[in-house]
Amino acid sequence: MNLPSPAELAPVLDLAGADGWLLFDFHGVNPVAARMLDIHGLATRRLFVLLPRTGEPIAVAHRIELGSVKDFPGRIVQYSRWQELHAALDELVRGRTLAMEISPDDAVPYLDRVPWGVVQLISRLGGRVVPSGPLVSAFAARWTEAEASDHRAAAEVLAEVAQAELARAVTEAGTGLTETALQQRVVRALEARGLALQGPPIVAFGPNAANGHYEPRAGQDATLAPDQVVLLDLWAGRRLDTVFADQTWMGFSGAHPPEKVERVWRVVRDARDAAAAAIRDAAAAGRPVAGYEGDRAARGVIEAAGFGANFVHRTGHSIDRELHGSGPHLDDYETHDDRVLTPGVGFSIEPGVYLPGEFGVRSEVNMYWGARGPEVTPLRPQTSLITAPLSKNPIHR
Repeated sequence: MNLPSPAELAPVLDLAGADGWLLFDFHGVNPVAARMLDIHGLATRRLFVLLPRTGEPIAVAHRIELGSVKDFPGRIVQYSRWQELHAALDELVRGRTLAMEISPDDAVPYLDRVPWGVVQLISRLGGRVVPSGPLVSAFAARWTEAEASDHRAAAEVLAEVAQAELARAVTEAGTGLTETALQQRVVRALEARGLALQGPPIVAFGPNAANGHYEPRAGQDATLAPDQVVLLDLWAGRRLDTVFADQTWMGFSGAHPPEKVERVWRVVRDARDAAAAAIRDAAAAGRPVAGYEGDRAARGVIEAAGFGANFVHRTGHSIDRELHGSGPHLDDYETHDDRVLTPGVGFSIEPGVYLPGEFGVRSEVNMYWGARGPEVTPLRPQTSLITAPLSKNPIHR
């Protein structure tokens, strides 16, 4: 375990308005706790860990699961009976304000990890519970240097594979290429480059790209026709236990995309870049920037172009060891995420425009706030649609 020291905790506890950070897990309901505590195996009994403002950390663990805290750098209080658990918690929480993974009104679901009954118990025992958002951003969502290096390497491989596979696919309109066939080609290419996957990429042709969470199914997927949009959303990492890269690339199975396709592509690309610029500019000015501000920057571009009603999801999600992490999201649409983006965090930037029955366009990059400020990965994001060379376009043969 690599828990923050009291000196590191104190200023962030001040931001949260708390005396300590009380971590809770049970059957993996709280990935923040798993990340912070490096739990060995699944906690099948309730586990509490207090990281106080002063003094040593304290764990309250069931006697049959002491192995999960064998490396714990503090005091371990053991329990078996529920009465023992309540007595141990009474000592920890009475008279204290404790930060936990809650979100009032479920405003940010990725932060709302602790069951209401647990909050109720802490309150009955004399504790007061407040949201742990600043602590999650500062410690649980923060990448290590090794994870940042892993992410950068994976991001470049993803970009290379995406460009190569799309460049090949857009020349194969009318040849029987299916979405799942392209999906499997991408999987093989990523694995051949040494990357680990948590699931297959999303491949969507034509109207299917207008479904933001479309997943192709063998035997029910589309076959690529001439002059169709091709969407490829792929994610992978150097290992399963590190930070992944997550990107979306766009192609067109013809040499000359229609003006409408080109226009939507440019709007989405510019919205992506506007979000990145807003975050970079705030960092350069030393001004705090919240997740919702990145969403507003991207959404403003799309709304100004007349496609606001067709951008139906947040601009970006947190990325940590969970692909959809617990840190700040770029969101002022599905939620109002006012958590501040801080050095060490990473997230996606992926605006999209979806025109049902026609096509959809999404462009996704990632951003990591490193030592030199917020940086976009991959190094060379997509700037134009990947199209078929004129000589290989079936329409022009």
